[in-house]
Amino acid sequence: MGIASGIRKQASKITMGERSVSAWAEKLKQDTEEMPQAPMHRVEKDGLDITMAWAVIGIFAMLALSAIYMMSLILVPVTLAVVVGMILGLLAEKLSRLGVPRITNAVILSTGVALVIVLVANSLAGPLTTLANEGPAFVEKTFNRLMPYLERIRWLHITPETFQGGPMSSDKLLENTGNVLHLISANLTPALVQALIFFAALLLFLAGRVSLRRSIIMVFRTRPQRLAAIRVINSVEQVLGFYFATASLIYLCLGVMMMVIAYLGGLSAPVLWGFFAFLSSFIPYLGIASMTLAAAIAGIITHDGLLVGLMPAAAFFIVHLIMENLVFPAVMGKRLEINPFVVFLAILFWTWMWGAVGAMLALPLSLIVMTIIDELFIEERLQPQLPK
Repeated sequence: MGIASGIRKQASKITMGERSVSAWAEKLKQDTEEMPQAPMHRVEKDGLDITMAWAVIGIFAMLALSAIYMMSLILVPVTLAVVVGMILGLLAEKLSRLGVPRITNAVILSTGVALVIVLVANSLAGPLTTLANEGPAFVEKTFNRLMPYLERIRWLHITPETFQGGPMSSDKLLENTGNVLHLISANLTPALVQALIFFAALLLFLAGRVSLRRSIIMVFRTRPQRLAAIRVINSVEQVLGFYFATASLIYLCLGVMMMVIAYLGGLSAPVLWGFFAFLSSFIPYLGIASMTLAAAIAGIITHDGLLVGLMPAAAFFIVHLIMENLVFPAVMGKRLEINPFVVFLAILFWTWMWGAVGAMLALPLSLIVMTIIDELFIEERLQPQLPK
C-alpha cells in the first residue's frame, strides 16, 4: 500500500508540473530570495548620448541616400515598374476573376504598356524630326523676336552684339548643338538598358504579384499585423489605380484642349503641344509652369504683337487652373488631398535624385507614403458618434 501511494503522489506531481528538488538546491533558492535586491534605476541619457544617437541616424540616412543615388540606373526602372504594376493591379485582378491565368495577365498588360509607348513615340517622331531640322532657323528667329524685349531689361546687359561674338554667338550655339547631340547619343544606351529593365521588372512583378503580396503578409507574425498589412496593400493599390485612371482621363482632355489652343493660336506641331501638356500635368506646379512659359515664348516668336503672342499661354493656364482646382477635386473628393508644400518638396527631392523620371514618380511615392501612414494610424482617426 505504501509503495502504491508513493507512486500515486509522484504521478500527481508530474501531472501538476512539479519536480523533486534536492535539499541544497532548495537552500540555494531560499538564500537567493533572501538576498537584498539592488534598486532598479532608469539610465538617464545626457545630451552627448542623444547627439550620438542622432548622428548615427544621420549617417545611416546619408548612406541610404547615397545608395539610392548611385543605384539610380537600376532603381529608377524598377521603381517605375512597381508603381505601374500597382496601378494596373486592379485591372489584373479583374482579369484573374474572369479566369485568365496570372502569367497571361502579365504578358497582356506589359505588352499593352509597351504598345502604348511605341505608338506615342511613333506619333511624335514626325514633329520631333521637323523641330530638329528647323532648329537653327528656330533659334535665329527666337533671337530676333526676343531681342527687343531683352534690351528693355537693362540689368541683363544683352544687346544684338552679344550674339555676334563670344560664347553666345550663333557659331558657338551650333557647336554646342553638336555637343548636345553627342551627349544624347551617349546616353541612348543607358536609356535602352533602363527600358529593358523596366519591361522585365513590370512583367515579373505582374506575374508574381499575388505570391509577393502573400510573402509580405506572412512576414508578420501576429494576426493583427497581417490584417494591417493586407489593409495597407489593398489601400495603396486602390488609391494608385483610382487616382491615375481618373487623372489620365482629365489630363487627356487637357491635352486635347491644348492641341486646339495651339492650332488656333498658330503654334507649330499642335500634337506635340498636346502630348507635353498631358505629360507635364502629372508633375504638379513645375509642369504647368514650364508649359506656360514654353507656350508664351512660342507665341511671342510666332506673332508680331505681344498680347496676341501671350494668348495661347494664358488660355492654357486658365484651362489648367479650372481643371486642377474645380474638376479634379470634384471628381477625387477630399480623400486624396495632399499638402501642397509636401508635394513640392517631394518633387524637388526626387528630381534632384533621379531627374525627370524622379519628378514624375514624386506624386505616386507621396501617395503611397500618405496611404501607409493613414492606414497604420487608423485607430487615431476621429470616429463619428453614432446614436445609441
